[in-house]
Amino acid sequence: MSSLRHLHLDSSKRQPLLKDHTHVGGEPQSPPIKQVHTHPRESDGEENASVYFIGTATTIIEWQGTRILTDPNFLHAGDHVHLGPGVSAERLTNPAVDLHELPSLDCILLSHYHADHFDQKVEASLNRLFPIITTPHAKKCLTSLKDEPFGRVTELDFFESVMLHTGLKPVIRVTGTPGKHVPPGALAAANEFLQAVPPINGWLVELGYAYDAASGADAEAIKTGYRVYISGDTLFVDELQEIKQRLQDDKIDLMLIHLGGTTIPGPMMPLVMVTMDAEQGLKLMHLMNPDVTIPIHYDDYSVFLSPLSDFKDKVTEEGWHDRVVYLDRGEQYKFKVRTA
Repeated sequence: MSSLRHLHLDSSKRQPLLKDHTHVGGEPQSPPIKQVHTHPRESDGEENASVYFIGTATTIIEWQGTRILTDPNFLHAGDHVHLGPGVSAERLTNPAVDLHELPSLDCILLSHYHADHFDQKVEASLNRLFPIITTPHAKKCLTSLKDEPFGRVTELDFFESVMLHTGLKPVIRVTGTPGKHVPPGALAAANEFLQAVPPINGWLVELGYAYDAASGADAEAIKTGYRVYISGDTLFVDELQEIKQRLQDDKIDLMLIHLGGTTIPGPMMPLVMVTMDAEQGLKLMHLMNPDVTIPIHYDDYSVFLSPLSDFKDKVTEEGWHDRVVYLDRGEQYKFKVRTA
């Protein structure tokens, strides 16, 4: 897309995720997997990459030894988060693993600076030099914390990209994509003034291979073997059309879609919806036309109004049951990154 940056990640010299990175029995191993899912229509048994669902919007994307953690939230049932002036939410579920049980990781993708995506436990515990890729707003927040600011934060605006180099030929390109947490109109104008709800990014994560220097290819180009689109906490808004327009004929292999129909201040008094519900989620499937969709961010907090069952009903009505994979917390989806 445009505005490429580079982030060099040496897996042999990974930064520890936590300030106190000592673990009983050494470094933690891969988290326990309750069930493994593969492509709902076809699988040749040669999957070489995966998404592991921890809960809320927290996942681990893994390929060729590189692990990316998305939107870290590790609070437990009964814990509360602050989501804006006068708005709090209770966590209703437990994460599949705890923060200290995570395997070694390379970086964090943070869609926005909101406590249900970057909770108080995470903020207090993380190593301040662990690489984080996020929005310009979130970078400003993270690097200006009074006590211990974060020191290795890469900001991406819409359609800006960063190339993750791991010292191997495989590379990963991450591109910020548009999204809106607040519907357009008077509410958006009020939020611009009050700054109650933070700006957000979605992400396009392209797993692929760098061209040889002798090929003459553009320095920003990669041979993409698999393309993951993460919607972020957006509503279905006009700005999403530009993602599809920029992709042109390039397909999305996997979409991780944030659902839940998050309402403020809550389901008992739903004044405004700030994430997609089932109906908007189906619209996004029509727009992006991914090969496979995995819903996340749908039942973990008390502010969610639209249950996953609503989305399942919409998918079944559409006849798309073989285009969606449903992951419970602790389950994994394995997929194949193409080499050609």
